[in-house]
Amino acid sequence: MSIIYNSELRVFKLDTPDSTYAIEVSPTGYLLHLYYGASVPDTDLRYLRRMIGVSSTSAQVQDAKENGMSLDTVHLEYPAEGAGDMRISALSIRGENGCNATAIKYKSHKIYNGKPAIKGLPAVYTNTDDEADTLEIVCEDTLTGAEVTLIYTAFTQLDAITRSVRVKNTSDRSFSIERVHSTALDLPDMNFEMMHLQGRWAKERTLVKRHLQYGLQGIHSKRGTSSHHNNPFLALGRDGYTEETGEVYGFSLVYSSNFKVEIEVDFLGTSRVLMGINPDTFGWLLEPGEEFASPEAVMVYSNHGVGGMSRTYHKLYRYNLCRGEWKTKKRPILINNWEATYFDFDDDKLVAIAKDASELGIEMLVMDDGWFGVRNNDKSSLGDWYVNESKLKGGLGKLVERVNALGMKFGIWFEPEMISPDSDLYRAHPDWCIKVEGREMSIGRTQYVLDMSRADVRDNIFDQMYKILSSANIEYVKWDFNRNLTEVGSALLPHERQKEFFHRYILGVYELLERLLAAFPKLLLEGCAGGGGRFDPGMLYYSPQIWTSDDTDAMERLEIQYGTSMVYPLSSMSAHVSACPNHQTKRVTSFKTRGDVAMGGAFGYELDITTLNDDERALVREQVAAYHKYYNVIQNGDYYRLINPTEDKANFTCASAWESVSQDKNEVLLTYVVMRTQPTLQRYIRLAGLDPEKVYTDTATGIKYSGALLMNAGLNISGNYTDGTSLVWHFVADNR
Repeated sequence: MSIIYNSELRVFKLDTPDSTYAIEVSPTGYLLHLYYGASVPDTDLRYLRRMIGVSSTSAQVQDAKENGMSLDTVHLEYPAEGAGDMRISALSIRGENGCNATAIKYKSHKIYNGKPAIKGLPAVYTNTDDEADTLEIVCEDTLTGAEVTLIYTAFTQLDAITRSVRVKNTSDRSFSIERVHSTALDLPDMNFEMMHLQGRWAKERTLVKRHLQYGLQGIHSKRGTSSHHNNPFLALGRDGYTEETGEVYGFSLVYSSNFKVEIEVDFLGTSRVLMGINPDTFGWLLEPGEEFASPEAVMVYSNHGVGGMSRTYHKLYRYNLCRGEWKTKKRPILINNWEATYFDFDDDKLVAIAKDASELGIEMLVMDDGWFGVRNNDKSSLGDWYVNESKLKGGLGKLVERVNALGMKFGIWFEPEMISPDSDLYRAHPDWCIKVEGREMSIGRTQYVLDMSRADVRDNIFDQMYKILSSANIEYVKWDFNRNLTEVGSALLPHERQKEFFHRYILGVYELLERLLAAFPKLLLEGCAGGGGRFDPGMLYYSPQIWTSDDTDAMERLEIQYGTSMVYPLSSMSAHVSACPNHQTKRVTSFKTRGDVAMGGAFGYELDITTLNDDERALVREQVAAYHKYYNVIQNGDYYRLINPTEDKANFTCASAWESVSQDKNEVLLTYVVMRTQPTLQRYIRLAGLDPEKVYTDTATGIKYSGALLMNAGLNISGNYTDGTSLVWHFVADNR
């Protein structure tokens, strides 16, 4: 059992292969955080309890029943609002008396094998019970009757601990939850660099770093999605850490709506981390007997730097978060018609693309926006999910038959959460939009947002999608979401519950996704939100791949895919070879480099393949062959970031490099891309993750290198390269 409780010491100890997490129950029932870090064998960690003396003149408030303890200075496991701890709090409950002073104390606990699901929410799961153990600590607030259960799952093969919270109203009166974070962690000092993924549309998830300072710092979203701008992920690297060495703590939220990650460094230099639903746009009225479940936070500890943290997340999210038919199944190489045609297509044009694509080894055609209603631009028809037969003559079934006859699979685009003012659905049900009565509705991309908290709305959209997906052999759906939520309100919620809307909305989206996949269990679902605006673990639970960004420029994708890899596996990152000059940046990049960069994800194409010349068609065949040849090492191997394209911009060299190593360390694929050339470049790349005792052969040249040589001295890549040059090395171990 990886979790134990010492009843004499009143200490809980959670162990993963290389980390330990410890909690103490104080004499008066407060949960005190003792330790989270590298694995230790000791059970009695009470000496780590932080006790700061409280003078009679101090502003710190001392607990009346526990001599010498101030809640404002101890490390608390799950801090509550207004009962002596003046730092940021994880929990705030406003009772019938109108006050929100909240105090929770230990009541009971249980420890068991396996991991529970969270009703209505995506969460990490176990494939077998021996993969993890779970601790549930039940606490209570005797004044409000709130029973607060802290749920921890420690994984036995990965250095990951998941946390969530369940609040139950055990009283005969209602109360309001104003704040309920999924995790809280007090660290003993502030000697950390904070890392997070910042961005915007077409520039998502760029890695940003800054050292912790006294006071508040953090990231958030209140856009109704996890957003292009901040990802629900944050890491803390202890001073001196590197990509492959040192201590790093990762925090990732399995949630697709408004979130907040806050860090406060207090007057003593203690760092407190909170992660959960954004309390700025949240409230929940809990009636007697009702329960509320928070989304799940995933904490990862690494003493092998940022790379060690990332590889843990990659394994956990690929094998214990993604689900279904396509969880680990080899994905088809697809071609999407969006950048080839935009709205201007018909069935013959799509079949022409499919014919040329099939001849080159591409395996699936995806029909993007414009196939439904009277949709010839972005100004109409969202919500009218019936086939536009003026474009698809003979209907959808006939088109799919023609594509299948070419040996190609078929996929289709939907934007289920949206509605156009110019649509049959809006004319019939204008009340189905998100809106606040009396306030003008904002519009984005000429569309409004449907109220997905309503069952009748979800039923209508599901029925329309079911009819389409049942009408033909459709094996893939791209689920898009192209605007933020504004003027947030629901016609069905009473005024005292309107603050529940954002959470109810995403619960409705999750329910619809769950229903769709239950009806079509073999469907490959790809998430999208104006590109990468909802690239989060919550969506990965339903869609094992997500459109990484609307920016398909290979040079831009270097930073986007580098940042995304901090927490998300390569198999989740849809990456396509697109047209050139690029449609977003107008940059000209070689076809080879576009392919090499796209190979670092779920590989595909986004261009009019019928216009390619013979040389480009030959390159497509080579790329398709490379995808199949290197699939296992890229998708199932360990990923190592070798050169950070964001930081390298500040140097003279300006490049990006990454590496995949097979699990048995017998195969290596190294990719190097020059972003900005230099007249005289001298550079060595030190590889990582190899077996130092093995001898690796470069399959292109036959040159042999020891693993130790490649990791310690590096590979000499000196030379003169033009901007946008990409180089790929493939090594195999002689004794594999």
